[in-house]
Formats: sequence, C-alpha cells, structure tokens
Amino acid sequence: MVNSPVLVESLPTPAQEEGRGREREKGSDFSELSRRMADEGLLRRRPLYYTVRFGVVALALAGGVAAFVALGDSWGQLFVAVAMAVVFGQLALAAHDLAHRQVFTRRRPSETSGLLTANLLLGMSYGWWMNKHTRHHANPNHEEKDPDVSPDILVWSRGQARRATGLPRFVGKHQAALFFPLLTLEGLNLSFNSFKALGGRAVKRPALEATLLVVHFVLYFGGLFTVLSPGKALAFIAVHQGLFGIYLGSVFAPNHKGMPMIEDGTRLDFLRRQVLTSRNVRGGLLVDAFMGGLNHQIEHHLFPSMPTPALGRAQTITEAYCAELGVPYHQTGLLASHREALRHMHSVGRELREGR
Repeated sequence: MVNSPVLVESLPTPAQEEGRGREREKGSDFSELSRRMADEGLLRRRPLYYTVRFGVVALALAGGVAAFVALGDSWGQLFVAVAMAVVFGQLALAAHDLAHRQVFTRRRPSETSGLLTANLLLGMSYGWWMNKHTRHHANPNHEEKDPDVSPDILVWSRGQARRATGLPRFVGKHQAALFFPLLTLEGLNLSFNSFKALGGRAVKRPALEATLLVVHFVLYFGGLFTVLSPGKALAFIAVHQGLFGIYLGSVFAPNHKGMPMIEDGTRLDFLRRQVLTSRNVRGGLLVDAFMGGLNHQIEHHLFPSMPTPALGRAQTITEAYCAELGVPYHQTGLLASHREALRHMHSVGRELREGR
C-alpha cells in the first residue's frame, strides 16, 4: 500500500539517490498509519450499521412515494419534492459507499447493489461515476488528472484561469457567486453525463446500465406527469432536482475545493498527497448524517474502504499521527469550509476579471 517512487531510465546521481531514500522513508509513513488503523479494528465491515442505515433510507424512499400518491394533484407535492431531494442525496451517499466496497467485501454484491441504487433509483450511471471517482481518489486536486477539477465550466487554479476559453472563461469571472445557482443543475448534469458515457469505455455493461437508466426515467417522469398537472410536475422537477444538486454540492465541495492544487511534476507520497489536498469538516452527529461520513474526508481518502462509523475514531488517530510527522492537517466547520472554497474560487476568478 506504499506509494512507489517514479522510475526513471537514467541512473540517479548520489544526490538524487539520497532524495529517493528520503522519499521511500516518507512512503513508509502510510504503512505505519495503516497498521495503527488495523490494530484498532477500524477496517472491519459493519453490517449492522449499514443494514440500519440503508433500511432507514429505503423506508424514507417508500414513504416519499406513498405521500406522493396520496397527495395527488396538489401543490403540497412541493414539500414531497424537498423531502425526496434529501432522500436522493442519501441514496447517492449509499451508492458512494457501495462503490468503495465499504458495505460488502466482494465485487459482485457491491456492483449489483450499486447499479440498482445509482442507475435504477437515482438515474446516474454507476460505471461512469465509479470510473470518474476512482481517478479522483488516485490524484485528488491534480490539475491534469483529477476529473473533479477539470475546467469544464468552473476553473480551480490560476493556471486553468489563464488557459480558459469559451464558457469557463465567461463563467469563471463570477464563479463564486454562480456556484450555488449552478449546483441546482448538478443532478441533471449527472444524468446527462451518464447517458453520454454509455458509448465509452468507462461503462463496462452499457446495455444493462442503459436499461436501468431508462426504467428510472420512465417511472420518474411517467409518475410525475400521470399524477400531476404539467405545471405542477415541472415545478416538482425544478424543486426536487435543484435541491438534490445543492445537497450533493454541499456534501462534496467542502472536501477539496480551496485546498492546494497539484501540478504536473509535483511528487508527493500517498499519505501527503491525500492529506494535503483534503479538508475535514467538524460538526458532530448531525454533520456526519448530512454528509454521510464524508466530512472525515482525509481519513476517507487514506482508507476508502473503511466503513463510515469507523471514520470518527480514525480521524483522531490520523490527526495525531500527522502532528507527529509535521504534516499539515486541515479541519474546520461546515460554514467555514464553504467560505474557504468560495474565497478560493473568487480569488482564481480574479485572473479572468482583470483580463490576465
């Protein structure tokens, strides 16, 4: 599990060899942390926890559907839309944990449950998202390798701002102010990219995933426009999808946005690459539930398959261990984390506002 040094074809000089010796020594830091986690039993599966958690989400989903049917063609359905946005957010967090094999050790049950949760219930491609998220974990905040910071619409570094053209250049000027409004489209964006990815290499079972996606949207739109008048159905979609997107953004944006960006040529061992680019969010049980444990982002990146209820104890161990090593470890409150992210986005956008 130790990050290996990058190999080069030429023989190293003595100074280079000494530097690599220090790098190998740093690489072993993660092995020691991993041993401490194993000694605490923090990598063991927690089947009871996930049975209860997923059971509660399933009941909430069933309750939302029942309330929708019972209310009929009523503007009261907008309250159902708000509740279902939260349920969909929790389903997305469940799909995330399934993809990381936090729930099951074996691939088949993880994949089957992930496909049903992501494709059928959420309308998002499990294969596409898993491919994208795996690349993010391998190189968080890397300007070239992390798809989560690619300058599709927003720019995340001054270098990206200087190179931006078209829509990213236009939006990037005021991206901090536009961030939350843009998040209202995130749920629809995930679905759009899911269909778009069906013809690519990221989706290994395109026919199965396409079928599940189509079934989802037939049930979703069919149910809405059967029970509700067109105007109420469109209002439901706007509220539901808009709040769902904001929920997702509120969970994932605090984790890395505004933390150091990594450029090509920067060499960091595994532990430092994950810790330095991640931010933890304090807040206790309420924040844990809201963010599905991803508020312990540093520990999640170090141990992606660690079950959610173990992350709190892992946080204490990791913070103390980083203090031993002298590795910066950043943790702040939920609102402060958003302030930091938005401040960073505003600062990066200055490059465009000033026409540099």
